[in-house]
Amino acid sequence: MENTGNLDAAIEQLLNVEKQMRLAGDVNGTKKAATDILKLCFEARAWKTLNDQIVLLSKRRGQLKQAVTAMVQQAMQYIDETPDLETRIELIKTLNNVSAGKIYVEIERARLIKKLAKIKEEQRLIAEAADLMQEIAVETFGAMAKTEKIAFILEQVRLCLDRQDYVRDSVVEEAPADIPSLLELKRIYYELMIRYYSHNNDYLEICRCYKAIYDIPSVKENSDRWIPVLRKICWYLVLAPHDPMQSSLLNSTLDDKNLTELSNFKLLLKQLVTMEVIQWTNLWNTYKDEFESEKTLLGGSLGDKAAEDLRERIIEHNILVVSKYYSRITLKRLAELLCLSIQEAEKHLSDMVVSKALVAKIDRPMGIVCFQTAKDSNDILNSWSTNLEKLLDLVEKSCHLIHKETMVHKTALKV
Repeated sequence: MENTGNLDAAIEQLLNVEKQMRLAGDVNGTKKAATDILKLCFEARAWKTLNDQIVLLSKRRGQLKQAVTAMVQQAMQYIDETPDLETRIELIKTLNNVSAGKIYVEIERARLIKKLAKIKEEQRLIAEAADLMQEIAVETFGAMAKTEKIAFILEQVRLCLDRQDYVRDSVVEEAPADIPSLLELKRIYYELMIRYYSHNNDYLEICRCYKAIYDIPSVKENSDRWIPVLRKICWYLVLAPHDPMQSSLLNSTLDDKNLTELSNFKLLLKQLVTMEVIQWTNLWNTYKDEFESEKTLLGGSLGDKAAEDLRERIIEHNILVVSKYYSRITLKRLAELLCLSIQEAEKHLSDMVVSKALVAKIDRPMGIVCFQTAKDSNDILNSWSTNLEKLLDLVEKSCHLIHKETMVHKTALKV
């Protein structure tokens, strides 16, 4: 009781000093008096008194911004010194309430919210932690350091992904820049994006994320780190539907010198760029063990539907190959080349036509597939015109050569 009385008397005395300094407009004096009060409460381990004094001092008439900022910063140092979790949460909430709506302590409030969200996460209250983090729009904080700002946004994204809230997931549009201090954040960013795109099995975007991780210097310099990443790039390139971006990434990956150390994957990618039919059974028997082993490597399994999608991509590749070599083909022969039934071959072909990956028409009564597009009258006339020009060029060239030979022989006879 005596200690409590001494504490109350000391606080009362300092409150009078604080009032005098505040009314006199003495910034340094007010800050010192306010922080001294908090220090007394901390040293006495009077946590409830500490919370009460923080609220009281912040609400005093005409309280200086500098004093509030100093109090919040001082009290934040005491958070890790609290005796139990309940006291810690109470102190964080008090500081959060004091700093709410005050732009001059917005950075401190963001840090407090992050601490509180971490506690909620440790208590397995992921939804509450995510909601807390979503309250803070750090992208509008001009005074916050870029590194801290990016780290905070990435934490928001991670909690949304943990919560499986993909609709409200505030995904960052731009990756952290190639500044040495930000490269680790860049890696975390792309790992989070991999989790995000895996939800929809967007294989091409997942591949691009792994490619960005692969290009980070710290990863590329260490073979133990880049080999698993390059394996993932190869697999997701094969799993991605055929389009110009996939084709460009496929060719650039094939040109990578490091791929020579993964001979099986180089052969796999070469099969995709070669216009030849791939036998699914042979390919699966060759790469099944490699496919299964991805579960134990960086990034884990390729996905629940990966094996099914891999077969789908091989069938699509084979249909594209057939369309290059045939203008018309029977459905029966097409099914034989694809090692499928006629119904399956027709289904896969129809899906590719619908997705505009291929132009084809099926004559079902006749059982014939036509890969040529119907030309309008202008296209036909342009084609004839081009053919006539080529023919006339050849005739003119032939006449020139005949004339040349005639002149040579005439000269020889004269001699």
